[in-house]
Amino acid sequence: MWHGVFMTQRSSQAAALRLAGLLAGAGILHFATPKFFDAQVPTALPGSARTYTQVSGVAELAVAATLATPRTRRLGGALAAALFVAVFPANLNLAWKYVQSPKTSPALKAAMIARLPLQIPLVTEALKARRNAP
Repeated sequence: MWHGVFMTQRSSQAAALRLAGLLAGAGILHFATPKFFDAQVPTALPGSARTYTQVSGVAELAVAATLATPRTRRLGGALAAALFVAVFPANLNLAWKYVQSPKTSPALKAAMIARLPLQIPLVTEALKARRNAP
């Protein structure tokens, strides 16, 4: 029994740390290459796309920190799942823009569509990290 609990905690920690690394990298990219992220912001939203880019970058860095810290990992898992769901409309918007553009190659169009379902394992890994947090 103890071995099973230990393995669950180790796999949870690994999932949390993988997600933390992914989110930290994405958060940094929001500031290093903001134009790419600005393009994902739906035009229907009020205000500047850059503001959304910066706020989501800060959010990703903050969530990464909560996942990386064992004491806040449970909260971090819940926040990560919510964040992955919240940014899905921006991912849809970006895919739509690429698909509609005559300048986009068929391969890139396919890649943009193929990446959309990847939100599902991100959400499930975040919930797993939350559920198995110490």
